[in-house]
Parts: sequence; C-alpha cells; structure tokens
Amino acid sequence: MAAPMSGVGEASAERSSFNATSFQKKTRSRLISIPGTRPSVQNGQLLVSTGVTSLDYLLGGGLAVGTVLLIEEDRYDSYSRMILKYFLAEGVVCRHELFVAAAQDNPDDILQELPAPILDDVAIHKPVEQPRLSCEPQDSMDAMKIAWRYQNLPKVQSALASSSRFGHYYDVSKTMEPEIRQAAKCHRFYLPEHPTQSSPTHSTMLESYSALLKSLQDVIHREGFDVAAPMTKSRNILRIGLHSLGSALWGDDLCCHDNPNNVHALTSFLYGLRALLRSSLSVAVVTVPSHLIQDRALMGSITRLCDNAIALESFKGSERETNPLYKDYHGLLHVRQVPHLNCLASKLPDHKDLAFKLKRKQFSIERLHLPPDLSETVSRVSRGELAGAATMASGCSFGTSGNKHLDF
Repeated sequence: MAAPMSGVGEASAERSSFNATSFQKKTRSRLISIPGTRPSVQNGQLLVSTGVTSLDYLLGGGLAVGTVLLIEEDRYDSYSRMILKYFLAEGVVCRHELFVAAAQDNPDDILQELPAPILDDVAIHKPVEQPRLSCEPQDSMDAMKIAWRYQNLPKVQSALASSSRFGHYYDVSKTMEPEIRQAAKCHRFYLPEHPTQSSPTHSTMLESYSALLKSLQDVIHREGFDVAAPMTKSRNILRIGLHSLGSALWGDDLCCHDNPNNVHALTSFLYGLRALLRSSLSVAVVTVPSHLIQDRALMGSITRLCDNAIALESFKGSERETNPLYKDYHGLLHVRQVPHLNCLASKLPDHKDLAFKLKRKQFSIERLHLPPDLSETVSRVSRGELAGAATMASGCSFGTSGNKHLDF
C-alpha cells in the first residue's frame, strides 16, 4: 500500500508543479511598457496617440505601432500639415524619438512650428536648478500662467501624469518652447541635402525614395527600434513624419501627368515602408497631395498600401466657405480606411458625415450637422439660403439625423 500511495503522491506533486508553472505563465508580462503608449482593448495592439483626441477615437483608440497613417492633403496643405505637427508634438511630450522627412521645407522649420502643449499635466524634464528666494521678482515672471481660481491651490505632482496619460492637448496659437522641443531626439531627412543620382538598374523606386527608405532603415537598426534587436536599453517609439510624398519636389511625376512614368515609385516605397515598420517599434504619418493625382485607381492602390487613411477637404477657396450651411466648420473629413489588425473585421466608425474646425486654440473633429431650419431667429432670406444649401447637400449624402455634436 505504501508504493501506490507514494506513486500517487509523486503524481500529485508533479501535477501541482505543472499547474503552478502554467498558472505563473502570463501573457500580460510580455507586453512592452513604454511611456505614451497603451494596449488596445480590441486586439491588444500597442497604440500611440496622434495628438488629436478626436482622431484617436475615429481610428479605434489611436495609431497602432508598426502601421502607417495616410493623410490626403487639403488643397492648400494647411490642415494636413497641422495634423502632422500634432503628431510630432505628441512625440516630443511623450519623449519619443522623431524622424522628419521633407522635400520642400527644412525639417527644422517644421519642428519650430510645433504647437505648444497645455502644461497642466505635462512634466517637463529640465535640469535641476538652485532654489531661489520667493521674494525674487523673476519668480512671478517664470511662473506658469493659469486661471486665477487655481493659483492658491496646492501643488500637484505631475510626473506620473505625463507617463500614464494617453494623449495631450495643444494650443495652436502658440509654438512649443525650444527647451521642450530640444529635449526630444530628432532625426532629419531633407531631400536637397541628399543628392541623388540616376540608378543604372531598372528599379521601380525613385532614388529619392530609396535614399529615404535607406535612411529610415539605418535609424531603426542603429537606435535599437528593431523588435529582433537585443534589449540593451529601455525601449522607445520612433515617430516618423513624411511630408507631401508624391509631389514633384520628390522627383515624382504623379501630380504632373495623367500617365506618369513613375507610376509604381510611390507604391513601391510604401510597400517597403510598411514591411520595415512591421518589425520595429515605429509608427508613420504620410501626407500625399491626392487632389493633384488624376489617376484614381492609382490613388486607391496607395490607400490600400497604408493601414489608416483619411482625407481632408478644406472649404477654403470653395463655395462652401460662404455657404451658411457650413459656417461652423472649416472642412470635411473622410475616413478612407481603418486597420483590421489581429481581428477578422475592422472597426468602422458609426458615422460617416464628419467635419473639422479650428477653434480658438484647438483643432477638433465633430459630426457634421445641419443648422435648424425652423428657428424663429432665422430670417426668411436665410431660410431660403439654408433650404437651397440643404437641397445641394442632399446630393452629397449629408443627412440631418445627427443634430448633436459628437463628444470625443
């Protein structure tokens, strides 16, 4: 009887050790903890913020690491450039590394135009200074200007807020201070500083795009953003901003001819870019002047090669700028494509009629709604204008069902 009992005891001990081992194996411990990121509640993908909280909501919570966001530029490249600066400014606040590439403007000029963060909960990493007496007049000049009803409240530790909070708010009427901007590490690619030569081989990719892709690959491998690289130091995120790809300044003729010679140059670059980002802790935002590309089938191929795609249609210079129907907005936003990572179906937004506007200090995206036509304060003349505008808008599939703002 002793032998069987010992066998049972050994079996139970082995079973208990096996259960303990399987119980200790947790998938949560494998998640990478990086400031300024959070896992998606839908598919567990690591997300970063675009800098615009309403745009994060439309994209399913943020931009997934390893993906590409395509922004179809508005006609004057004012609002698409603004979203790109929001994306870069969020990287500066979260202490991420930046990679900025442009052919028209110097990347340093783009970085100097980043919007200033609202510093209510952002911890700025500054060198330790010697304490000064409270009677010095410079204290009142250097102190943060906040609302008068909050001046006498006790100080709150904000170091944890900047690392745990996802997304921040920015004041577009001010530019970021140099000491905040210079604290982030930035890699630059300015095309005039990288002279290209004609390639002897018959490659579908332009030399400008090849040089850009090679520079990106060098930064990813050298700075340790490759997932396969050994973790010799703490992990970080590389935010990549590529401005106005496909324009003639990059040597591309997509916007110059109906039948361009370099028809596959940009698509080949995007294919290589997405393959490079899939195996790295990087995320990219690419702007393309789609209104200048006549071949819509080619534009569809460019969109499909990106994970996220939105289009900005500005009212500036069009009839809608003076139309009373759109007096509260500055343009329309179209969601072309949303990613379907680690899931069978993508999460489409529950509304398609979206508009954006630049408030006094903030860029926001809201649901497009028509003003009430039967208001007592509306005159008969304006009622007729609104009725005519509503008739024109009915052909553009803008419904009147959403009479409330969408709260993001």
